[in-house]
Amino acid sequence: MNIEVINGVMVFIIGLVFGSFYNVVAYRVPNNMSIVFPASHCPKCNHKLKFYELIPVLSYIFLGGKCKVCKERISIFYPFFELLTGVLFLLAYLVFGFSFKFLIALIFISILIIVSISDIKYYIIPDEVLIVGSISIIVVYIINSLVNDISLFNGVLMPILNGAASFALLYLFKFFGDLLFQKESMGGGDIKLLFVIGLTLGFDMAIVDIFIAAFMALPFSVISLIKNNNNILPFGPYLSLAAAIILLTNLNLDMILNFFIA
Repeated sequence: MNIEVINGVMVFIIGLVFGSFYNVVAYRVPNNMSIVFPASHCPKCNHKLKFYELIPVLSYIFLGGKCKVCKERISIFYPFFELLTGVLFLLAYLVFGFSFKFLIALIFISILIIVSISDIKYYIIPDEVLIVGSISIIVVYIINSLVNDISLFNGVLMPILNGAASFALLYLFKFFGDLLFQKESMGGGDIKLLFVIGLTLGFDMAIVDIFIAAFMALPFSVISLIKNNNNILPFGPYLSLAAAIILLTNLNLDMILNFFIA
């Protein structure tokens, strides 16, 4: 079998496993629970899951989407994000191969997955995830700069400045949005998330990310407003989806400008 195919399958399987873990992190961290103890269990009957009940995606299928003991329905949410993580890990490998960019992409995708799950379920983007993720990316930037003889200014400081500028920009949007609507227009977690996006994709693409995310969120915001007489919508998943698209398509400002000018 072709080595590229074997590598791709391995990366996909690793992504499935990490996706399962990210479901746990996204559930437990916002609830101030340990990500290690107690062991995975059914939230209704506390049945401790056996190893064969923890196989990503397959366990859900074999168990018919229900707890083995109490038959409580298991949300499709869990296998969906397991599969999504596997697919994104695989795409990252296909785009970047085994490289420092691939490692950064995996960390970045991991952050996006966890904050999306948490924001959808609890309207919370955990600071712990953003902090650990940001530090991990910066460490990779430092190692990459040392290994490839890149100046620390270009290889490390510039990405950090891009993240800080992205954070400041969205903070200004929030500030004026709060004044305009006389209520909180955006969560603080979204602003902190944009630091990670700017750190990874650059300031220019962080701006593009905001507009893509807003474009995708607009119809759902209108529907929410009509149905519930409010427009409370977790924005983190849209920022994350837009960021994943930019990352995996290698989208850049020149490509966008050429598209509109051509």
